[in-house]
Amino acid sequence: MTILLLGSGGREHALAWKMLQSPKCSSLFVAPGNAGTATIAKNISINPNDFEAVKQFVLQEKVDMVVVGPEDPLVNGIYDYFKNDSELNEIPVIGPSKIGAQLEGSKEFAKEFLVKNNIPTAKYESFTAATVEKGCAFLETLQPPYVLKADGLAAGKGVLILQDLEEAQKELRSMLVDAKFGQASSKVVIEEFLDGIELSCFVLTDGKSYKILPTAKDYKRIGEGDTGLNTGGMGAVSPVPFADQVLLDKIETRIVKPTIEGLQKDTIDYKGFVFIGLINVKGEPMVIEYNVRMGDPETEVVMPRLKSDLVAIFEAMHAQELEKITLEIDERAATTIMVVSGGYPEEYEKGHEITGIETITDSLVFHAGTKLDNGTVVTNGGRVLAVTSYGNDFQEAIKKSYQSIAKLQFDKMYYRKDIGFDL
Repeated sequence: MTILLLGSGGREHALAWKMLQSPKCSSLFVAPGNAGTATIAKNISINPNDFEAVKQFVLQEKVDMVVVGPEDPLVNGIYDYFKNDSELNEIPVIGPSKIGAQLEGSKEFAKEFLVKNNIPTAKYESFTAATVEKGCAFLETLQPPYVLKADGLAAGKGVLILQDLEEAQKELRSMLVDAKFGQASSKVVIEEFLDGIELSCFVLTDGKSYKILPTAKDYKRIGEGDTGLNTGGMGAVSPVPFADQVLLDKIETRIVKPTIEGLQKDTIDYKGFVFIGLINVKGEPMVIEYNVRMGDPETEVVMPRLKSDLVAIFEAMHAQELEKITLEIDERAATTIMVVSGGYPEEYEKGHEITGIETITDSLVFHAGTKLDNGTVVTNGGRVLAVTSYGNDFQEAIKKSYQSIAKLQFDKMYYRKDIGFDL
């Protein structure tokens, strides 16, 4: 079949790499893709949020399935756009409906869903510019650190964790009154801080049944020892060493099951990934957030561990026959380390030539912020490459990734040298 994958990051390169292993996938297009997807599939310069352009391409190329990588098109309603169009409604779209995508598109919607379905999460209140002073007063009732979350999508940068009350109040005003994150922070959720260690749970669902993919843990901060600004993720490991069977059982019964049942109760159309950001507080899992697509860089460690045919899984999800699928998982550990542009997540330069990729043989190199410039691979984003390796345990896998990164070179290249340090 002919498949169209929307997106341009490391997640999409990993999904493309995995889908192309399926005998069911005869032709793969990626919109807009990157220099990595260009070597294995056909990139097309279409904006994933331009649904009319996507439609014309799908009809012209007789596309049989659309797989949505990033959150934006899902929150903007691409699933519904296909479903409500007589020329497109037979074509499977892997991803939730617009209302389902609100689990990521609105922090307030997600918190209300969690509370309604008795799923463990932090206590919270939400505020707008009109109630900003109430928000400042609410902060005074909490213990530091203070957690402020822009309600809407802010490309992974809309969450602030602050130690100082006055700074938290100042930032709340900046988000609500000065629109620090634009429309995304027209509403802000303030929640109690949960102290523990984070991990991610990835679930496939067809709206009726579900399958749980391998766990992963990513590292969000730019600096070593988890310091500095939040990023889209600087590395990831899978499986999570501290996630024993007791914790996994609690995650399934208290969080995964009620999440899928909650979607059914609300008759929310959902055929896609549910990424559940969790925190392990003294052995008790609690939900920090939902995402409605795979995480990045977690995809770059989860997909390499999935032995099953991903396209066959997507077909089963569309047909609501996911319960017939048995997931086969590689027992080895996988780790990925992000190589980023100097200055990221703030100002950084693009267009630097990258060398050494072709010399790496012990690891998988997934492209994130790259493009081809007259046949040369150059940097084209903050997070540039994800270097993924297998190992008998995460230490062995991490060592291999670092050995492979030593062969890479571009101007102002940076990566964290301590991924997995806390495990």
